[in-house]
Amino acid sequence: MVGNRNTRSLAKSVRFMSAMLVAGSMLLSACSPKAEQAASEGSGSGSGSSGKQVTLSVEVFDRGNSPSGYTIKDNYWTRWVQEKFGTPNQIQMNYVPVPRSEEVEKLNVLMASGGDVPDIVFTYDSSTFYRYALQGGLTDLTELIDQYGPNLKKFLGDEVLNYGKVEGKLYAVPAKRSNLGKYSSFIRKDWLDKLSLPVPQTTDELYSTLKAFKEKDPGGTGGKVIPLGMTIAPAQYEPLIWSFIKETTEEQKYTLTQQLGSRDYPILLPGFKDALQFMNKLYNEGLMSRDFGLDEDKKKMSEDISTGKVGFFSEDDTNIYYADGTYETLQSNVKSAELQAVDVYTNEKGEHAKPEYAPVGLYVMIPKSSKHAVEAVKYLDWMASGDVLFNMQTGVEGENYTMKDGIPVALENPTEEAKNRMFNAGDMTLITNGQQLGSPEKNKEAKALQFPPKYQDGAREALKISNSDTVPPVLMDRPIEAQAKYGNTLLDKFNEMIVKTTTVKPEQFEAVYDSLMKDYMASGGQAVLDERTKVYGEMKSK
Repeated sequence: MVGNRNTRSLAKSVRFMSAMLVAGSMLLSACSPKAEQAASEGSGSGSGSSGKQVTLSVEVFDRGNSPSGYTIKDNYWTRWVQEKFGTPNQIQMNYVPVPRSEEVEKLNVLMASGGDVPDIVFTYDSSTFYRYALQGGLTDLTELIDQYGPNLKKFLGDEVLNYGKVEGKLYAVPAKRSNLGKYSSFIRKDWLDKLSLPVPQTTDELYSTLKAFKEKDPGGTGGKVIPLGMTIAPAQYEPLIWSFIKETTEEQKYTLTQQLGSRDYPILLPGFKDALQFMNKLYNEGLMSRDFGLDEDKKKMSEDISTGKVGFFSEDDTNIYYADGTYETLQSNVKSAELQAVDVYTNEKGEHAKPEYAPVGLYVMIPKSSKHAVEAVKYLDWMASGDVLFNMQTGVEGENYTMKDGIPVALENPTEEAKNRMFNAGDMTLITNGQQLGSPEKNKEAKALQFPPKYQDGAREALKISNSDTVPPVLMDRPIEAQAKYGNTLLDKFNEMIVKTTTVKPEQFEAVYDSLMKDYMASGGQAVLDERTKVYGEMKSK
């Protein structure tokens, strides 16, 4: 199974790099002197100065879910935007569909086309954004946003805008995340009650609780009890691992962190080895899912939770609370089952350390070849003004939502017309990832209210936990090329290290850990460390 996963990852990596090479060579032609002159002319004039109508092309995800009467290019919100923004500004809005499942590949083709690329494009992939910026394929927005984006700057703030910068220049408008929390943990409260045990508050107390679950089997599983549900997906192992990471200096944080894909990995930080050794202890004492290394998609763990075998697990903060989700299925199978959100794993300072999301979702970019950079910035700025974003995210009051204590709550049974209106609303609001209501507290409450009423209090507690004692990602001032080059390989090596060091006999742990760490460093880990150390030194010298 692991070998198959590596093969798939390698094949995906080869396809991705091939596409990047094609796009990279063609981007050079898109950034020719002629293209740069056109971009310069476009950036220097707005629609209002010429008095002529212009066409602003905007990429939009096509998820293949357009309801009857609507298309991705022509629907309630495209018409609304045209009426409220386009027509008053003499701008004809044009939407360019891109299949969500082929986001990066199609974007590469668009970018390579030069003059046919939309004026506004976007990606979730930071490596793709950095590559376009370094190849000269993007418009420098530093001065444009100062001049035409006051609402946008205020809405995003410096922390978010910094993620769109490369070596001090702004090349992307980052979409602002509404909730930075990632993970919560959950325990079978009914099992605790049956054994007259308190809710554990620390890692040591959790260990004792897990042993009690195994020895006394309060769920009556007939020996099939799984005290700790585990997979090889980040939501399960990250809360455990990060709680073992020791306090670090600024230099250690910047240089020893390894970013693979969109996540920071603490593989070189002090305490990482201790985390793996603890996992090894849990596994060898029969306190953890036996085949967790094969459960990359979390299906086996979800099945075990739903059938009442798992006593404790970590998960994406509110993931279990969806209608017909894991918790509801568990309660349909085991009537007395009760899950309680808990914050248990503790570090050396007594904190429940866990990573948080970067404050950025999409990277919204304006290609260098665009002749309408001004209009593009004006469009994004308009979206951040007044109640535009609120309207686009919530729809029509009384038809799509009602207000409850200042929070819009979606109607449980909207009309077909009202439901169809919102099918692509999330993809139209490019400047945000998640609902924005003016404060993190309101954002979290709005998210809790999305769940069935019986689970809303649990969702509130899980959101509180996921946003407590969080470790923010480390932002370098320019991309680390070695991370992009070796990232896929290193991620496979990282997963292999977790699985093998966890499942070996305790007396073999040291030798296996040393061997796998040596392999990891030789496979690109050392190159990442060297480059991050060099970039950090240059950042400090500025």
